[in-house]
Amino acid sequence: MIKVYAPASIGNIGVGFDVLGMAVTPINGDLLGDYISIEDSDFFKLKSIGCFNNQLPIQLEKNIVFQCWQRFCKILGKNYPVSIVLKKNTPVSSGLGSSACSIVAALIAMNAHFKYLLNNDQLLMLMGEMEGQISGAIHFDNVSPCFLGGMRIILKNCNTVISQNIPGFSNWLWILAYPGVKISTLESRSVLPNLYSRADCIEHSKYLSGFIHACHTQQELLAIKCMKDIIAEPYRSKLLSVKLSYIRRSVIKRGAIACGISGAGPTIFVLCNNYIVTKDIVDWLLRVYVKNDVGFVRVFSVDNKGARIVIE
Repeated sequence: MIKVYAPASIGNIGVGFDVLGMAVTPINGDLLGDYISIEDSDFFKLKSIGCFNNQLPIQLEKNIVFQCWQRFCKILGKNYPVSIVLKKNTPVSSGLGSSACSIVAALIAMNAHFKYLLNNDQLLMLMGEMEGQISGAIHFDNVSPCFLGGMRIILKNCNTVISQNIPGFSNWLWILAYPGVKISTLESRSVLPNLYSRADCIEHSKYLSGFIHACHTQQELLAIKCMKDIIAEPYRSKLLSVKLSYIRRSVIKRGAIACGISGAGPTIFVLCNNYIVTKDIVDWLLRVYVKNDVGFVRVFSVDNKGARIVIE
């Protein structure tokens, strides 16, 4: 049997709509992500377990892991029966790269099970394709860091995806607050305009290029100042249950250095460079932003390992 773990991720990271993403791991040693186990079987079986198993579609055909198996069998040229167990530990439609977790873990497990038919570049292309089944458009800002780890910028040209690692700041801590409610990626994309002004395009280019430059030259203050989202946040913030401007002002007063929407939302990220302030911010977010027992607020760092085969 082969077992693969794939970590949760933050898409966009505010300034990098559809081109930046980062894999994350809780600093307390726990893992937030999905597991896939695969082994030979006389017929195809898919069993779903885990704390967010009840959020998955009931119909087998709508399960993204089943769709990954179908797509992989098409590459193989034959339907090979396997038994798959999905441990769904990432909330669905949360802005934490839930679909990417399942896709990445499933395709890595299948590739290993079938003796590494695909190389990493081919796998990444396939992961982006399967992500498009969920979001309505092929994109890599969650699958790439989930697969390869770290903070990554995606540069897609023709049929080639170039995924480059971006150096972060070792003292940065990411607080992720998931309220316990869903916002689908399709819904979150539907509120975005089809056209942006020339001024907005210039501003976006300035902030994104400035952020990447600041990360590579380790200019923390410049990186913080460039973490401005003028592409998605002004529109997606209306989907949140609490005004993002209010949350941002409140957490910055408590010592945070930045705040934004994680991926399509509704999870938000709060960035800190001082561990001492994190407890107060976590407690405040639990009171203000979390709506039910399903929601959570945790402190994360960058997961530089990405998806990996688990040895038990």
